[in-house]
Amino acid sequence: MQPKVLVIVGPTAVGKTALSLSLAEKYQGEIISGDSMQVYRQLDIGTAKVTPAERGTIPHFLIDIREVTESYSSFDFKQLATQKIHEITARGHLPIIVGGTGMYIASLLKNFNLGGDKDDRERQQIRQALEIELDQIGSQQLWKRLNHIDPDAAAKIPVQNSRRTIRALEVIQQTGQLFSAQPLLDPEFDATIIGLQTQRERLYQRINQRVVQMIDTGLIDEAAWLFRHVSTESQSAKGIGYREFPPYLAGEQSLAQTIEQIQLDSRHYAKRQLTYFRHQLPTTWYDLLEDPAASQRIEHKLETWLEK
Repeated sequence: MQPKVLVIVGPTAVGKTALSLSLAEKYQGEIISGDSMQVYRQLDIGTAKVTPAERGTIPHFLIDIREVTESYSSFDFKQLATQKIHEITARGHLPIIVGGTGMYIASLLKNFNLGGDKDDRERQQIRQALEIELDQIGSQQLWKRLNHIDPDAAAKIPVQNSRRTIRALEVIQQTGQLFSAQPLLDPEFDATIIGLQTQRERLYQRINQRVVQMIDTGLIDEAAWLFRHVSTESQSAKGIGYREFPPYLAGEQSLAQTIEQIQLDSRHYAKRQLTYFRHQLPTTWYDLLEDPAASQRIEHKLETWLEK
């Protein structure tokens, strides 16, 4: 039998963490982070990382596993998450993946090849060469190169997201196939996907409030610490909630402008998250903010699935 995996997805600030903790408590779950930024140690506030107090006795994995100077990719996530799923299943518990990084979760559930059959040393060499090229020609020119080779892949990657551009080019070089046409292997897991959403105005209001709360609890100091350790081209520095700070830290932008930019970027990201999950993953959607009783329907769905 395929291991069962519960996946909770949705945009930022919609309540994924609270639901995951509740369901983990009820169904003997252990939580695997499906977030590309919560892997970084010391980046707690801007990533909305679940706190040790919130975690309680529920095990959490793929959090605080990288230094801010290190990289982390969908290949890394797929490899580590697969290992954790099998370990959790062997303990008789339910693996619960929680996060908003769509490409990571899709690569796991759809079992993308991602060049994983190649030697890891070769993979690192290709990535390092691409990172050197990025430093030499910049993110826009590197994206243009991807767009020339694989326009379908480039269309889904923002020009400024050099990490994803590098990943696409890396896979193309490793496999000799377009990133947009990566072969799918047979799914390895029996997954059910719960999606959380709410009315756009309410979601955007929650996002704006969360950013203000992050500022109040120390995000400025966290961002200042980050940029003392890495450059603006580092993967960890490109996360929303951090990448907006260099102009402020350099005295070129006011705090009010910085907050507004973080809020804007966060709202745009939430919209992209919803679009990705709706089109790429077979998700059942619920609005727990407008309809708290939907939690009962979620539990009924899970109990029926777990009994199969």
